[in-house]
Amino acid sequence: MKKTLIAIAAAASALTAGTAFAQSFDGTSPWMVRVRAVHLDSENGGAAGDAGLSINNKWMPEVDVSYFFTPNIAAELVLTYPQKHDVRLGGDKVGTLKHLPPTLLAQYHFTNFGAFKPYVGAGVNYTNFSSVNLPDGVSIKKNSFGGALQLGFDYALDKNWSLNFDVKKVYLGTKVTGAGLEDAKFKVDPWLVGVGVGYRF
Repeated sequence: MKKTLIAIAAAASALTAGTAFAQSFDGTSPWMVRVRAVHLDSENGGAAGDAGLSINNKWMPEVDVSYFFTPNIAAELVLTYPQKHDVRLGGDKVGTLKHLPPTLLAQYHFTNFGAFKPYVGAGVNYTNFSSVNLPDGVSIKKNSFGGALQLGFDYALDKNWSLNFDVKKVYLGTKVTGAGLEDAKFKVDPWLVGVGVGYRF
């Protein structure tokens, strides 16, 4: 956990380092904040998924902070609070857990379509599983690192406000031991489809 906090702090420092540089391009602030409603659709794959292990799909809130180094190149930090899921085995609920999945993405924004501003992104996800409540003898690995891919667009309503649509594929998983499984991979690997609003300062 300590290493993760250091990595996030380093990323935040990198985002702030180029403020004056980004502002010099078009006079606008390099900072943008979005709020989204996101639907998480889990793949429930891997050996543990094949054995019938799954977590539920759900809607959840998401907040992201973007920093534009240039009008086209930005970094985005995606945040939410720990999300609770039911854990099922063969369709029967056997426990619960929470996951916290901050994601850092590098993005390219296309700026030659007027108010319509599509973007693509790629980056890294860190997920921490907590409040794990599973049957006796069943355990999971509680930390996960993986890649993330992104496609979306902003539609500018005025100088500051925009509508947003966003799709991410996040590669995250854990390993499960117990209930007949031995260090079995559980691939959550969710699709995250979000809609929301953005504000450019």
